[in-house]
Amino acid sequence: MKLIPLFKCRNIREAIAFYTGILDFQLKYPEASADDGVVDLVQGEVELQLTVFEADSLFGSVVNIRVDEVDALFQKYVERGLDTTGKADSPVHQGPIDQSWGRREFYVTDPNGNTLRFGKPIG
Repeated sequence: MKLIPLFKCRNIREAIAFYTGILDFQLKYPEASADDGVVDLVQGEVELQLTVFEADSLFGSVVNIRVDEVDALFQKYVERGLDTTGKADSPVHQGPIDQSWGRREFYVTDPNGNTLRFGKPIG
């Protein structure tokens, strides 16, 4: 079984640029475009879909992504332009922290309100 989240986006072009330009995702199908309505993205074994959603209710998704190196990945994203100022009140958006549930994590919330939780087990 493979989990593939579907992220609802107000601006799919902006979302594609964010995921491919900052977070290392690539278009699964190179001929895909923002005009398709649903776009598949991949990064290694991780896959997600973006779709246009214009209503203001029931917005945003969350997905957990296990990675090998949390701190270096966060630094790479910051160097590429990840802006954490919009979540200044959320320590886990400001950089990796050790969570009480046994994972070192950081969160990234995209311009459309979807949150990716990057983490690895502690120890």
